[in-house]
Amino acid sequence: MDIGYNQKPVKTEVQSDGRIRKWKFIEEVGRYLRVILLEDGETVHNAFFDRNFKEEEK
Repeated sequence: MDIGYNQKPVKTEVQSDGRIRKWKFIEEVGRYLRVILLEDGETVHNAFFDRNFKEEEK
């Protein structure tokens, strides 16, 4: 299953260590997935469902 975390994430943050956090809503499970990428922006370091994430109001 391609979740497309690198395509139109809901939110992106760069950590102080250079790693990149991206959140994407996964409709099939109704939850937000947080993906931590290494500094290269492609290599996945970690990924998990973030039960505390709330999308910001637009």
